Amino acid sequence: MLTSECICTHLRRAARGVSRHYDEALAGFGINVAQFSLLRSVQRLDKPSITTLAEAMGLERSTLGRNLRVLEAEGLVQLADGDDQRNRLVLLSEEGRARLQAAQPAWEHAQAQLVTQLGDGQRDTLVRLLEQLA
Repeated sequence: MLTSECICTHLRRAARGVSRHYDEALAGFGINVAQFSLLRSVQRLDKPSITTLAEAMGLERSTLGRNLRVLEAEGLVQLADGDDQRNRLVLLSEEGRARLQAAQPAWEHAQAQLVTQLGDGQRDTLVRLLEQLA
């Protein structure tokens, strides 16, 4: 592994490793961690607009739109008209709810493994540092 002082390099390498960890845990459910996170955000926000969802997830609308099209094609979300034609709502389908419910224990196990690896104190410190950088 190359050594570097670059924070971005270390964050990107760590992000790839963490994503791989969750992706492996979720592999049997036909979704990756980015899709799981998106579905959970839709569930938590309860029928968000695309704009609201993009802001909550820190994504560009165009990036979110591409990801939503994949989930919509798989029947996990539905897009509905909002207050006006420019503002579409994202709805979690019954299949999306079922997929989230089925995958939740695998996500929780992956999460617990990382917390065990880091320890509660380091996890809390890491989360605070990442929030500060975000």
